[in-house]
Amino acid sequence: MRGNKFENAAGKSFRPSDRPLTEYEQEQKELRKNLERLKAERLAREAAKPKEA
Repeated sequence: MRGNKFENAAGKSFRPSDRPLTEYEQEQKELRKNLERLKAERLAREAAKPKEA
């Protein structure tokens, strides 16, 4: 069973609203997505780099 009534109430509080994103919110979402992609690419490059001893 999932949780008690308090967890269910908390889940409803943080549920995304049905209203469309504002232009600013959309830009922020795209920026976060791009930053996460760049971070993943950087980590992949660093992991592929030979270790210097």
